[in-house]
Amino acid sequence: MVREWLAATFTRQNAGKKREKPKFKSVANAIRTGIFFDKLFRKQQSVQCPIPAEIAELLREINSWSFNPFHLNEVSEGHALKFVGFELFNRYGFMDRFKIPLAALENYLHALEQGYSKHNNPYHNVVHAADVTQSSHFMLSQTGLANSLGDLELLAVLFGALIHDYEHTGHTNNFHIQSGSNFALLYNDRSVLENHHVSACFRLMKDDDKNIFNHLTRDEFRDLRNMVIEIVLATDMSTHFVQIKTMKNMLSLPEGIDKNKALCLIVHACDISHPSKPWLLHERWTEGVLEEFFRQGDLEASMGLPYSPLCDRHTVHVADSQIGFIDFIVEPTMVVCGELLTKMVEPLVSLPPSDSLFPPNGDQNESTSPSVALSPLPDARNSSVSPSSIRRLPLNYCGKLDIPTPWMKFLHDNKANWKERAAKEEEERKKAEAEKAALDNGDVKENGKP
Repeated sequence: MVREWLAATFTRQNAGKKREKPKFKSVANAIRTGIFFDKLFRKQQSVQCPIPAEIAELLREINSWSFNPFHLNEVSEGHALKFVGFELFNRYGFMDRFKIPLAALENYLHALEQGYSKHNNPYHNVVHAADVTQSSHFMLSQTGLANSLGDLELLAVLFGALIHDYEHTGHTNNFHIQSGSNFALLYNDRSVLENHHVSACFRLMKDDDKNIFNHLTRDEFRDLRNMVIEIVLATDMSTHFVQIKTMKNMLSLPEGIDKNKALCLIVHACDISHPSKPWLLHERWTEGVLEEFFRQGDLEASMGLPYSPLCDRHTVHVADSQIGFIDFIVEPTMVVCGELLTKMVEPLVSLPPSDSLFPPNGDQNESTSPSVALSPLPDARNSSVSPSSIRRLPLNYCGKLDIPTPWMKFLHDNKANWKERAAKEEEERKKAEAEKAALDNGDVKENGKP
């Protein structure tokens, strides 16, 4: 059952034609071109968002891999995506850098939340979107990766994460294809949901009051759109093994890594990362995603379609399904992510002081610009973080690169928990089978009496 699900979900046929992408021979050489110097050493205006005290306290943990989006969603009364989105746009200085109108961002985030809530999904909802966005932020800011990226690339990653499952129907691509849905017909059975997510989100910006990219130059918008489309389409699970194979090949070569492919894999990894989070979060995500699968299975049964893998609520072994997911999908992905992060960030450590991209320790370029408030949030306290604070190298006391990989411990712990649960479930199944066999034998003896 688990193998069938893995094969059906994470593989595809007739993969699209490969496109050649330009590569940097090294991140250091790319940086030395001077592309990034102007933005790292200037003092950027940081929009300060007054927010309710309890929410502000939760957002202090946004740099943690253990960040709890469920708690934020409960405290904010269903607005986890809105607060994570605005917090990160503020932290990265996007409001000033790309001249994003505050009202437009409010309206756009509100529209995103409406779309994510459209189908009342147990898993693909505003909390999942907030979680993937926050996890992507961790990958960018806490590993040093942000230092090798331009502002537009950072925006593409976080915006792509925000929108990556917009208006998700709660059904898989394969269900849409097998049932001949309008989405499948519209997108010719290719990355059906992902094409809709990204298309619908750009369509939202046709409304002037939601056009957050109105002030980007033509070239900036074209480049951003191309990156976002690539990032969102790469969240199609059927591209998984191709992405992993491609990245492993890149890691084995002395040349630099294709940044677009790296960013695609980062967001994809964050999309499937819940088994690498603390157990209480992972367990809750597992309940949600399986309930969503089971609802699809119920619908398939009512339509006379065969059950998709892991969609029959009467036969799925939960623990075994998660062990397989961790062993074959999530853990190998997170290992590759750790390797690509190291390869992309290491060259920055060896830059001579004259080429350093970082301000001296203690100088965080804190903004003294006036606060700008979100209109629906009058009762508040300020949350302000300098854009430069997301561009720091994770160095240990010896000055050596020390990229944090908290996901590995959680993967190990969670797998151990599932193995323990699987053993108990197997014991219960054997006991139930033995009791049933005993009852059946008793009936046979009873019926066999003269």
